[in-house]
Amino acid sequence: MIKDTNATLGVVMVTIAPFSSGMGEKFREIRDSEGLTRQEFFELTGIPIVTQKFYETGRRESIGSDILLKITLHKRFEKYTMWLMTGKTAPQVGQIAPPLSPVGQEKIKSRHSGQKAG
Repeated sequence: MIKDTNATLGVVMVTIAPFSSGMGEKFREIRDSEGLTRQEFFELTGIPIVTQKFYETGRRESIGSDILLKITLHKRFEKYTMWLMTGKTAPQVGQIAPPLSPVGQEKIKSRHSGQKAG
């Protein structure tokens, strides 16, 4: 994680080491973090299930602005806009990555869960 402070704006931007490099993988991370099936994601964004699958599996890499806008302009997903476009976050202004989402945190499991110390 790399922090970059913009003194002029008083904003600290955090760059998350990319869990995924492809946009389709980021779509999947958002969907998973929000606990949504492809059908539920379609109902919210209008992005067809087949299209989602093509992006998520890497069969289609070029993503049009219409698809990005369907996600970034949706109230539920606007918190991921900066991360989706740049890989950076600014939690103090509500721009987070899926693992930082309250829903996403519930899905992250520690590898040390259940292990006794010493």
